Amino acid sequence: MSAIRLAVEQLGGVSRCARICGVSPSAVCKWLRRERLPRTEYTGETHHATRMAEASEGAFTAAWLLANAGPTTPFAAAGDPLAAEDPPGAEGSTEQTDAHPQGRSASMTR
Repeated sequence: MSAIRLAVEQLGGVSRCARICGVSPSAVCKWLRRERLPRTEYTGETHHATRMAEASEGAFTAAWLLANAGPTTPFAAAGDPLAAEDPPGAEGSTEQTDAHPQGRSASMTR
């Protein structure tokens, strides 16, 4: 069972967790489906893990929840907007292109 699922169950279910965090029940269901907290927890925009831990009356800590229900890629933790979605190429192969065309330097000289 995922850490986020354990935490939500410890709090009394999806509806109560949503009230504690100030989000909709569908948002909590999304966390459960993805088995992780939203990216905003790791960019400091939200504090759901802290609210959940405080409401758990010591059953788990925010640090435990953040460590075990976190993003699956380092880009998500860094706030990359694409990291919240499935990784590129998950549904089919796509060719990646170089950001700098060949023959041009990344730095400009005068």
